[in-house]
Amino acid sequence: EPAPTPVQAGAQTLVIDRPLRSGQQIYAKGDLVVLAPVSHGAEIIAEGNIHIYAPLRGRALAGVHGNHDARIFCTCLEPELISIAGIYRTTENPLPAEVLGKSVQIRLEEEKLMIEPLRLT
Repeated sequence: EPAPTPVQAGAQTLVIDRPLRSGQQIYAKGDLVVLAPVSHGAEIIAEGNIHIYAPLRGRALAGVHGNHDARIFCTCLEPELISIAGIYRTTENPLPAEVLGKSVQIRLEEEKLMIEPLRLT
């Protein structure tokens, strides 16, 4: 099955509004906004930030060309892999209960992935 057709929101921002299934991959030259679930085995890649307003169960790689300022924002974190600028974490190292399945922000701090609850007020 082919990947969903992306919708261009603005300069360098890619918006995906259909579910991504296992084996599908999306690449954004800038930021990536995903409005549907990312299934196990699916991969989303961006040179900039990634925003996922649905469950992330696959792989999310932000800042792929070494952008250490890139971030991943997600409303339901259940990933196979998360990565920013090549620094990654897989589910072999279980996520803490306070972030698993929750809304989070992921950023780099001194070459370490920081996964923090996203406080929406």
